[in-house]
Amino acid sequence: MSTTEATIYHNSRCSTSRKTLDLLREQGIEPTVVEYLKTPLTRPQLQALIAASGLTVREAMRSKEAIYAQLQLDAANDEALLNAMVAHPVLLNRPFVTTPKGTRLARPVEKVLEIL
Repeated sequence: MSTTEATIYHNSRCSTSRKTLDLLREQGIEPTVVEYLKTPLTRPQLQALIAASGLTVREAMRSKEAIYAQLQLDAANDEALLNAMVAHPVLLNRPFVTTPKGTRLARPVEKVLEIL
């Protein structure tokens, strides 16, 4: 399993993200770690990641963040949601993991096993 290439879009302050990274390592995988709060994704990267995961833009968004309410995103369309995620990377749900077998939002953590 150690030959599996994987990338995790990681926030070290998030317990789910840390647990997912630990699970990958327990499986013998040392993933590429993208700390997306330090290195934000571009709009095309976000769109590709969300599309690959099979989620909607809204499903990929963290609605519990304070900035979500401040920006009044409840009724926003996909364009506005993507713009908000580019401007405020904390709005991207986490962690996303990509492997040659696919892309998943690892919520719950075990979802990542589907693509290993």
